[in-house]
Amino acid sequence: MATFVDSAVIHAVAGDGGNGCASVHREKFKPLGGPDGANGGRGGDVVLMVDHGTSSLLEIQRAPHRKAANGRPGQGDHRNGADADDIVVLVPEGTVVTDSRGKVLADLVGHGTRFIAAYGGRGGLGNAALANKRRKAPGFALLGEPGTAADLTLELKTIADVGLVGFPSAGKSSLVSVLSSARPKIADYPFTTLIPNLGVVKAGDTIFTVADVPGLIPGASQGKGLGLEFLRHVERCLALVHVVDCATLEPGRDPVSDIEAIEAELAEYGGLEDRPRLVALNKCDVPEASELADMVAEQITAEHGWPVFKISTIAHTGLDTLSYAMANVVAINRAEQAADEQPQVVIVRPKAVDDSGFEVRPEGDAFRVIGARPTRWVRQTDFSNDEAVGYLADRLARLGVEDELFKKGAKPGATVMIGDEDNAVVFDWKPSIFAGESTGSSPRGTDARLEDW
Repeated sequence: MATFVDSAVIHAVAGDGGNGCASVHREKFKPLGGPDGANGGRGGDVVLMVDHGTSSLLEIQRAPHRKAANGRPGQGDHRNGADADDIVVLVPEGTVVTDSRGKVLADLVGHGTRFIAAYGGRGGLGNAALANKRRKAPGFALLGEPGTAADLTLELKTIADVGLVGFPSAGKSSLVSVLSSARPKIADYPFTTLIPNLGVVKAGDTIFTVADVPGLIPGASQGKGLGLEFLRHVERCLALVHVVDCATLEPGRDPVSDIEAIEAELAEYGGLEDRPRLVALNKCDVPEASELADMVAEQITAEHGWPVFKISTIAHTGLDTLSYAMANVVAINRAEQAADEQPQVVIVRPKAVDDSGFEVRPEGDAFRVIGARPTRWVRQTDFSNDEAVGYLADRLARLGVEDELFKKGAKPGATVMIGDEDNAVVFDWKPSIFAGESTGSSPRGTDARLEDW
């Protein structure tokens, strides 16, 4: 069974907010105790958090459905409902989060970095919080706000300073093992390496990470071999090193054609043209390979201008020179990136004072009201309670929804939808309910304005 997964889909469902409580304080000799219904608790979030101890998305692939708990409902005697705990999903550093349309939502770098994949709903207000001078004893409370849900794609892009590219069995894993303390699997057959291997290298005062990219063969960018699966792991590298097998006996292969084949795949994948390149001609402990390396070194430098190094991971020759050259390239790129970084300036654009926060769109004979506030309000309304419906009508009227419907040409009885297409509340509009809060003359839970509605 695979132990390394660098792509997974997570189905995140946040918890709903707890309902508010409609309660009246009852105590002997205190007939007018007043409302004491408390607020509901917040629903739990689903949070992605970077953890250095996590190296793969395997656990998410095994358990893709993550659902947070709902908030607890409020109770009488001013006892607020408890907030639900968040669900924290650990992901490796370098995880990129995209939505179903392919839009990048987050690039998670740095231990402890958090991204909220699904937001828990807010708890509904109890009738104690809804009471005021004109509505002294509300007979209703607000429902908890539903939590959000999202299907997100997670892709791991390894964070390394130097990426080693080359044909299978060129010696990439061996090079990582001799330059660092990493101990990848090494064998004398192709596709031995099935996961990117990371190693930490120190050359002089520079410390950098090296990663080998397994499975690159001609056609990798179209899905052949393992290259398409792992090419994403070189996207973040500051420099690329071609590791070339100078001792191969395969017909039709030589160092120059190997480099050209790998470069063609990198160009097809795209986005790597600006990375500095170095060439490591490997297995030069073999006399014939050493002679071939001498023959092609000048040609490679003349055609591409890249530094070329003769090395042997078996004999440990040429490794210091190569490691210092990689360190120099990494140091230069880090300095350039630091110079290009500009201080982030947060620009705050406050909303206009007359910004109503909603929009009314005619859709045939119907009208759709879109906005965060009206959508949230209808979700929190208990439509079985007339007093709650009257309260919603007051809120919408104060917001200006009725005036805007009149301006858009809505007539009594027109279909009005509040919310998005996939989750809207639909009702027939009857603008007979005048704006203004109920005076409290109706029995609790009722609203006289709705008797003939």
